[in-house]
Amino acid sequence: MSEIDDGHGVPIGAAAQALGVSIDTLRRWEKTGRVAFDRVGGRRYLAAEDLARLLRERTSNTRSSARNRMTGVVVAVQRDGVMAQVDLACGPFRIVSLMSREAVDELGLKPGDTATASVKATTVVVERS
Repeated sequence: MSEIDDGHGVPIGAAAQALGVSIDTLRRWEKTGRVAFDRVGGRRYLAAEDLARLLRERTSNTRSSARNRMTGVVVAVQRDGVMAQVDLACGPFRIVSLMSREAVDELGLKPGDTATASVKATTVVVERS
């Protein structure tokens, strides 16, 4: 089992990171009944199915054929001629997007901004560590 799912479900910290919210937010959601955690040895765990449902809810208001969406913080923007590179920190992951300089300027992207990377690919490689 990985640290994401140790057999009890997804630990609250990993669930918060995946959803892009704080642990306190998940605790508030639990109090309002939006989510239910299993408790094992004083620790909270979220069923993987519930995490998937919450992830779908958070992206259901966006009309796009891209299903892989990661919200993060812009950490770098490099402009060069007609192109630009935007680096996002999405949890522990670095997402790099190459786009037109015009698109970056229209979006007003700068370090510290919150942005969402939408990924649609014909090939996605999955590795197991």
